[in-house]
Amino acid sequence: MAGIHITDIEAAINYWREKKPSPDGITLAPELRALAEVYALLVFYREDEADEHSLPAKAKAAWQAWYDTTADTPCIAICSTSQGDEMCKGCGRTFEEVQLWPQMSPAEKRSTWRRITLDASSWRFGRYADRALENRQPGGQDPGEDAAAAPVTPQLSANS
Repeated sequence: MAGIHITDIEAAINYWREKKPSPDGITLAPELRALAEVYALLVFYREDEADEHSLPAKAKAAWQAWYDTTADTPCIAICSTSQGDEMCKGCGRTFEEVQLWPQMSPAEKRSTWRRITLDASSWRFGRYADRALENRQPGGQDPGEDAAAAPVTPQLSANS
């Protein structure tokens, strides 16, 4: 059973704070209230994770809406598990995680994401960081590409 880590609850809260800011500085959107209740209970009981199966429905829906905005997979299209490695050098997932990824729950996927992010030893965090979906810039331009190096279309002046 995977749990939803408190940092994911925080990220979802921040997502909703930006998406639905308080109109008066006091009132919270329903999604924020639901997530804040879960967060408060985690803090009160000094827990790091909320059980994904017992999460209140409104909090789960709010968390799921945030989750849907995240990259689905840490894959950077350099999978060494196909070469026989137990741990992918590209993304940091185990062979089993790579194979079972489509069947894993969102909480299980986020748990894996958390582990590989904390470890930060796979290529997606180093030499091939530009391949990671979360590092790509809007418009499809990679962070490593120089906008100034883009081809320039000559403009004809009225005097030409």
